[in-house]
Amino acid sequence: MIVSSSSAVRVAVVGAAGRMGGQTCAAVEAAEDLELVARIGAGDDVAAVVRESGAQVAVDFSVPAATEANVHAALDAGADVVVGTTGWDDDSRGRVAEHLERLAAAGDGPGPGVLIAPNFGLSAVLAMTFAARAARYFESAEVVELHHPDKVDAPSGTARHTAAAIAAARAEAGLEPSPDATQNGWDARGADVDGVRVHAVRLRGLVAHEEILFGNAGEQLTIRQDSFDRASFMPGVLLAVREVGSRPGLTVGLENVLDLS
Repeated sequence: MIVSSSSAVRVAVVGAAGRMGGQTCAAVEAAEDLELVARIGAGDDVAAVVRESGAQVAVDFSVPAATEANVHAALDAGADVVVGTTGWDDDSRGRVAEHLERLAAAGDGPGPGVLIAPNFGLSAVLAMTFAARAARYFESAEVVELHHPDKVDAPSGTARHTAAAIAAARAEAGLEPSPDATQNGWDARGADVDGVRVHAVRLRGLVAHEEILFGNAGEQLTIRQDSFDRASFMPGVLLAVREVGSRPGLTVGLENVLDLS
């Protein structure tokens, strides 16, 4: 059955000329309940295009340097926002949360929503979720993320999100820091994300991959996730587009949309 454009969710894609943006445009066009109304590229006025197109949801797959400004512009134009661009920090998320609170206070309803997903791959979201649940049972924990060499941020947003969830679970369980006798050469030990070491590999031929390593005396648990094609991210992107309108405020992580109880 073909859904008419009057009942379909109207979607604008920011960064439409990029790899993920282009794939998102194709996925939206193929979905019967969604309508692609705008492709937004570098140099375009995001607020003006979103407003003129009547987009209800803006999906951002631009670059880290531009994405926060794009989110604020799309919100001011009246759209909910789904963000796939990584490189966010606590300050950026805090500014978006404050913006959402101001818009909600100025309106009559609950206000718009922003969903920031470090990874849209269902296997990646499940790996992160399983890791957070396993973290309290192991003395040691480290994360290795592997991506193509065209990726501009390191460690990846997925790895940071994974490590932060592991650290929170360890803290809640009252665990001590992972044992580590390193005195020299800390640069070889990877980034420190809330006390969890994260290692980034950039290699031609890779797409997006993550290994989460847990260790106790005499045993090891490895959780491995592999994304071989960007098509694997599209079910998560479309799920976020469909759900963000019912989730006012700021949501970080696609796991909050999935039923993982």
